[in-house]
Amino acid sequence: MDKHRITALRALCDALGVRFSNIELLHQALTHTSFANECRNMGVIHNERLEFLGDAVLDLVISEYLFREFPSLPEGELTKSRSVVVCEGTLAKRAAELHIGQYLLLGKGEAGTGGRERTSILADTFEAIIGAIYMDGGFSQASKFVLAQLKAALEMIGRGEGVKDYKTLLQEVVQKHNDSKIAYEIMDQRGPDHNKVFEVAVLVNDSCCGIGVGKSKKEAEQHAAKQALVQFNILHEK
Repeated sequence: MDKHRITALRALCDALGVRFSNIELLHQALTHTSFANECRNMGVIHNERLEFLGDAVLDLVISEYLFREFPSLPEGELTKSRSVVVCEGTLAKRAAELHIGQYLLLGKGEAGTGGRERTSILADTFEAIIGAIYMDGGFSQASKFVLAQLKAALEMIGRGEGVKDYKTLLQEVVQKHNDSKIAYEIMDQRGPDHNKVFEVAVLVNDSCCGIGVGKSKKEAEQHAAKQALVQFNILHEK
């Protein structure tokens, strides 16, 4: 690496909030296969192995976080929530916000066809950077980086925005207690037939745990179920 590249990588480190003992690892994380292929005779190492490692570290960090933060969340919803956080779109969006594309080493063809903004490349590079941080500073450093960079997505999960079917989730939570029963009751309906508003209560073992309002019974039931999940500390209120 020349001095210009080292200076650029140090600037990126500031944006990422990390420090590298071996900045070559970050350099490798930002080296796309297209660039390595064009420099085949120069022994350039691309980022695919770091991406592989970073993907595994990312999954573990987010899995552990969700496991600890949401002790009552069923396995199925933990999996759904994790998929929202670690999906390609989420990773690419954060990478774009950090302007990672401008630090990428791309082949001429890839660079000329918008590779620096391509979702798949940005997401893969983000994972490679996680892998590089892990190799340089260990799991603790990688974990701090992941949780800091994906804070907004994790907060979204905490607000329940990654969970669409609150009724199903509530059912799964309540089913852990074999003698528990859920019922939904219409408390009120108002307005003309073409624009009715429904108010529904959800009862668990005849005890009201949430009330929801909506323009249909189903919508009101979903809102009521969400309120019950907030009461049970499964979700956090907005």
